[in-house]
Amino acid sequence: MTLRIDALVAEIGSTTTLVNAFDGLHGDSPRFIGQGSAATSVAQGDVRLGLQAAIDDLKAALGAQELQYTDLFATSSAAGGLKMSVHGLVYDMTVRAAQAAALGAGAVVRQVTAGMLRESDLEALRELHPNLILLAGGTDYGERDTALYNARAIAALGMQDIPTLYAGNVQNQGEVRALFEQAGLEIAICDNVYPRLDDLNIEPARRHIQMLFERHIVKAPGMRHVYDMVTQPLMPTPGAVMEMARLMHGSLGNLAVIDIGGATTDVHSACEESEEIARIQTRPEPLYLRTVEGDLGLYINAAHLLDALGTDRLDRELGTDTRALMADWQPIPRTPEQEALAERLALEAGLTALRRHAGSIRSVFLPGGRQQIAEGKDLTQLQYLIATGGALTRLPGRERVMAQLRDMNAQRKWLYPKPGEAELLTDHHYIMASLGVLSRKHPQAAMALMQHSFLAQP
Repeated sequence: MTLRIDALVAEIGSTTTLVNAFDGLHGDSPRFIGQGSAATSVAQGDVRLGLQAAIDDLKAALGAQELQYTDLFATSSAAGGLKMSVHGLVYDMTVRAAQAAALGAGAVVRQVTAGMLRESDLEALRELHPNLILLAGGTDYGERDTALYNARAIAALGMQDIPTLYAGNVQNQGEVRALFEQAGLEIAICDNVYPRLDDLNIEPARRHIQMLFERHIVKAPGMRHVYDMVTQPLMPTPGAVMEMARLMHGSLGNLAVIDIGGATTDVHSACEESEEIARIQTRPEPLYLRTVEGDLGLYINAAHLLDALGTDRLDRELGTDTRALMADWQPIPRTPEQEALAERLALEAGLTALRRHAGSIRSVFLPGGRQQIAEGKDLTQLQYLIATGGALTRLPGRERVMAQLRDMNAQRKWLYPKPGEAELLTDHHYIMASLGVLSRKHPQAAMALMQHSFLAQP
């Protein structure tokens, strides 16, 4: 039997490649057909091996001898994902803006510096050897020297295969371009991420980062032939989740998406701030914000969560031997006891990540007396808290975990809704990242499929 469908979307992960099949994308009834999986084959030198194996697994699941499709989209976090460094002038201004642009594009930000680069910074950059360097600094027609100094220093490293994106003071654009071109290095220029005080402008940089990723992903180990199979530009997997969050915001309203993985916990929010909080904010926050907690994960970083909770406490709460369970800890829990421990660790990871993502109000003493100020992202107007990722869509106790994450602000410490105010939604089909990349060509179908995933039976 030959099965003909509109599109496949591959998620090429560090260990596993998933392939999701969709049809009816041009009509009123788009359908999620099924999913296949296989081990990612980047380490074997050719990502196509794992991609084809995942397609073969999908064919077997669908009972099809042949599978014909119009498009093959893909997201990737393989080969280390989109590894970036970010360099700016003042940490709370240009650096934070540049970092928000990088994270919003789906990057893994491995180095952040403020001010003039020191020799130790340059040595760390050389050792990191990122996929992309983001250089910012100075408001438009403001301070110029730091960004130019950093541009010269980065160009002098002579890293031929690494593009640099300049998103700083507009007055420096010509000089920065000349510095890199004279060194024979690739340079891209976009609008300043922080053109004026208290003015974030991260969208142009975010789009440029994703375009550069699409062009340079083929240089990553094992990815050279990816476009022999994939017919559309690749996106970083976290960037695809953000793309879907942005699309959902236009239809649903204010929302946050939480994904608790084996190595990290990601929170993506698309939330308007309240007028009350806006009046006392100390610095601007982006409408669309992604934060990544690299120390919070259920497998690779489980030890951090155990340290935070304490094994004695977990033994009492769960009535089990935590150390014994961790001696045979797996990415996917295999026993009810392991599932219970994974759920408790997921709750701790989610609570910590949301507290770091959301802002807070604190009191300060000024010449005019005591005043309250707001710092960080305002999520008080949040309408939906959305679960995606393996843990929050597959663990037996996921609904209980999500309810506790929604209701974490009982003591009103955070710029976060009161208990019970936000509605919970779950990406039951675990296809949000796939729909994010699919939305570039089929936005209406992607939104309809997302709604189907929310309504699907667990």
